[in-house]
Amino acid sequence: MTTSEQVRAFYERMPYPPPIASLDEHRELYRNPLRRRALFHRTWPTEQPRKGQTILIAGCGTFQAARYAMRESDAHVTAIDISETSLHHTRALQQAYGLDNLEVHRLAIEDVHQLGRSFDLVVCTGVLHHLVDHGRGLRALRDVLRPQGAIQLMVYAAYGRAGIYMMQEYCRLLGVSTSPEDLRDLGATLESLPSTHAISALVHGARDFCQPEAMADALLNPLDRAFTVPALYAWLQRCGLVFGRWVEQAPYLANCGMVEKSPHAKKLATLSAPLQHAAVELFRGTMVSHSVIAYRNDRSGATQPITFEDDRWRSFIPLPLPWTLRVRERLPKGSAAVLINRAHSFTDLVLPIDAVEASLLDAVDGERTLGEILRAAASKGVDERKGVEFFERLWRYDQLVFDASASV
Repeated sequence: MTTSEQVRAFYERMPYPPPIASLDEHRELYRNPLRRRALFHRTWPTEQPRKGQTILIAGCGTFQAARYAMRESDAHVTAIDISETSLHHTRALQQAYGLDNLEVHRLAIEDVHQLGRSFDLVVCTGVLHHLVDHGRGLRALRDVLRPQGAIQLMVYAAYGRAGIYMMQEYCRLLGVSTSPEDLRDLGATLESLPSTHAISALVHGARDFCQPEAMADALLNPLDRAFTVPALYAWLQRCGLVFGRWVEQAPYLANCGMVEKSPHAKKLATLSAPLQHAAVELFRGTMVSHSVIAYRNDRSGATQPITFEDDRWRSFIPLPLPWTLRVRERLPKGSAAVLINRAHSFTDLVLPIDAVEASLLDAVDGERTLGEILRAAASKGVDERKGVEFFERLWRYDQLVFDASASV
């Protein structure tokens, strides 16, 4: 059996993520149209949301494509996966929720051209690192991406997975299988590891790590590889793509969190963006995955043109990201609130704000431009430059995105 066949057989036996029976909670999340609008402008800051998008979920697993079809009800969603077991669960959700805008195919990513169509958005999370030829897989996805489209990828990160690769080798040496008995014993083994083991933080920090499906996917998968930031940049370039932004960018930036307070902060800030991201990955040391938005290298126009170096910011409309929180209890001295992005795994990326900054954030309604917000604030004595710096900081910290469609 080839490695590709082994991977296919693995996911037939152990579909991951574990299937779900209900999309009700997801449906409730997206009743708020601002949620979809914010996600759209994170990917396409200068474009207007449009109906009739074509979306490909490549390696859809058990429910990802159904979620997209429910969320993007005016789009056409195509799902592909090599596991018939995963597709069975996807079809069950499709039928249960009447998702007429979803079609499902058993198809390898490398063969996606067989669909004979192109897509505005390609989503491929947690899949390409399991391919024998990950370059061929990414090039295949690039080839079906429309010229002005975008691709969202998630792949494993190398440094934070050191403990996982140690335990993968351990399991190979012992011949640990995916049988219920072996998975039960493996779970008990993980719990008994010393707290200093490189995998311990993952075992005790991830809610589902000791669940059978999660353990099997992490430790018993026939094939996975991981990427450093430089390797990821180089991979995109080889496959005809350009880096756009990190899905959550604050963990990679030298002017966010503990990195900003380090003795090397100024030196880090002088580096080009790719080198800065690479250095901050090394500084943090425990990233387990990289999520990135990329574009075709022949795309016309800027991909992520958010900048505060000229006056275009005046036409930006700030949109809060919906998974952020404003905490008003147990605050640092002088703070009116602390902002938290629940998608961040690093606890130093919380952002204290004072009373004036809280009032500026209160003015964000999805309608007013940054220029309008700061003009109103100036009448109350707020310095415009400081206001701009505050909104730039909110953007860096993944607290909001901008609708910059009026700036082009």
